Amino acid sequence: MIARVPIRSEMLRWACARAGYEARELAPRFPHLAEWENGQTQPTVKQLEAFARATHTPLGFLFLPEPPQEPLPIPDFRTVNDRPAHPSPDLLDTIYAMQRRQDWLREERVEGEADPLEFVGNARLTDEPTAVGQEMRRATGLNDGWAGEVPSWQEAVSVLRRRFEALGVMAVINGIVGNNTHRKLDVEEFRGFALTDRYAPLIFVNGADTRSAQMFTLAHELAHVWLGAAGEGVSGFEGLFPGDSRIEKFCDQAAAEFLVPARELREHWRDVRNAPDSFQRVARYFKVSPIVAGRRAMELRLVNRETFFDFYNTYTQRERRQVQAASGGDFYNNQNTRVGAAFATSVMRAAMAGRLTFKDAYALTGLRGGAFQEYAKRLGMVLP
Repeated sequence: MIARVPIRSEMLRWACARAGYEARELAPRFPHLAEWENGQTQPTVKQLEAFARATHTPLGFLFLPEPPQEPLPIPDFRTVNDRPAHPSPDLLDTIYAMQRRQDWLREERVEGEADPLEFVGNARLTDEPTAVGQEMRRATGLNDGWAGEVPSWQEAVSVLRRRFEALGVMAVINGIVGNNTHRKLDVEEFRGFALTDRYAPLIFVNGADTRSAQMFTLAHELAHVWLGAAGEGVSGFEGLFPGDSRIEKFCDQAAAEFLVPARELREHWRDVRNAPDSFQRVARYFKVSPIVAGRRAMELRLVNRETFFDFYNTYTQRERRQVQAASGGDFYNNQNTRVGAAFATSVMRAAMAGRLTFKDAYALTGLRGGAFQEYAKRLGMVLP
């Protein structure tokens, strides 16, 4: 006789809604789901395990008498229109995974007697955000015109990531949960988040976003790190308009100065101001989105508000009609952004020295067996 598991119908409906599914969408995979919900029959253990995997729900949750509260473990600064009232399993699982990485790296650095990073929490909301943006730029060692010298947005993003890692900041860019290509992160839900720590600060950028948008998110989240614990949280700004959040406004302004310094833009504007695509030209030079370029020009009174908002409305309508192609590329090259070469190297060295089990190393990096070995090889390491 097949053992069946009594599960409250309320918990089944909650699991579907939590994962963003309607019951009919899961019906092809679970043809008896409606019968489970109305109590006609009950799932087997294997069926329930499959259902938990499909809805990205911890199995134990399904046995609770009522749905649990799952607040974000960090502050919520999101302002993207029509975002879900509750965080999705994809966002929660991503935050939890990054917190595990941060906890491990912090312990590793403390035990190695590393000094705390002075810039973490070095800014205050009472500071001038443009001055903070300038300080961020000095700390990363970026010269005037650096973005105009790199050939593409992708390379510009890579430059920023490497500079952030050189500061001691973990900078992760990923458009999926771990390496699961079936769990794509939703840009409409969040753009990025920062986990502040004086020894192991971490920035996560939603890699499903455009390259130019990723540039701004990287700088925006770095400003959160500069604010320290006061700035830790999830960001979901849209079009550089952060609503009423004082912290988000501060980080936007610092990021704008970091990426598009006022003095440098004024000089460049002389060459493009009469061009019909002036904002796009500024965007290509500084490797930011045209929205950021236009907003910055308006802030510096290089154009009036009417000119900017006419452009903004036209551009955003066109952008929303475009369908982004799914990201691809070499699996191991992608690990440089999903995991980070610096972090992965630290994990691999710890595993080789016996300070970390390989099982835990696999969990921290999201890589298993042969994939872990191959990535180590590409990083110039030979594992036993």
